[in-house]
Amino acid sequence: MFAKIFGKKNKSQDEQTDSHLIEKILKMNLTEMRSYVKNSMKDFKVSVDGINEIMKKLTSLDEKTQTYYIKSDDMDVKKKKAFDLFIAILSSKQIDIQTIELAQKFLENYKEIVDDFDTRNKQIYASKLADTLNTAINTINQYVQLQKKMNVLGK
Repeated sequence: MFAKIFGKKNKSQDEQTDSHLIEKILKMNLTEMRSYVKNSMKDFKVSVDGINEIMKKLTSLDEKTQTYYIKSDDMDVKKKKAFDLFIAILSSKQIDIQTIELAQKFLENYKEIVDDFDTRNKQIYASKLADTLNTAINTINQYVQLQKKMNVLGK
């Protein structure tokens, strides 16, 4: 009861919430992940940890099938949703250095799929994804510079 009033949580509550969020993200499809990132899910607020879990899901190799989340033979709709999700994630304010590293891994893993998609559908997702990553990197750099200034002023 006091935790609700004072806004304090103990570590076990945080760990329980994190494990529940991770479990939920593992079951999400691309549309649900995008809803989460856009903060339109009622159950969970968007967080850095949640966004990083989504990026891990997109970039990690499935142990059973030895494939990534997006495959070259997937439908174009799934690929487009994944690319749009990538853009939504990096446009979010809830990103950190780990998100940027996972985004770079995403671009490395799916370079051939993105190029093939662009060629077949006359799209420019390769440049959109790269531009979004550069914008996110600049945002993180500005945040770091602001933190440095705050530390200097605070001391």
